[in-house]
Amino acid sequence: MSWILAADCLWVLVAGLIGMLPSTDHHWTAARWLIAALVPLVGFSFWLEPWWLGTALLVAAASILRWPLWFALRWVWGRVTAG
Repeated sequence: MSWILAADCLWVLVAGLIGMLPSTDHHWTAARWLIAALVPLVGFSFWLEPWWLGTALLVAAASILRWPLWFALRWVWGRVTAG
C-alpha cells in the first residue's frame, strides 16, 4: 500500500470520526480543516495513483462533505446566474 493511499484512508476515517462528535457550530470548523487537508491529498492521489483512485477519493469526499459542497455550488450558481 502506498503512503498516499494510506493517507487517503486515514482522512476518510478521521472525517467519519469527526462527524460522530458533538459540535456547537455544526462541524463547519472541522469541515474547513478537512477541506484544507483534502486539497493536497487529491492532488497527490491523481499524481501518484491511477485516475480512478483519485476519482474514488473525490466521490468519498463529496459524500462526507456534502453540505459544504452544496453551499459552495449554490454560491457559484448564484454568481453565474446573477448577471
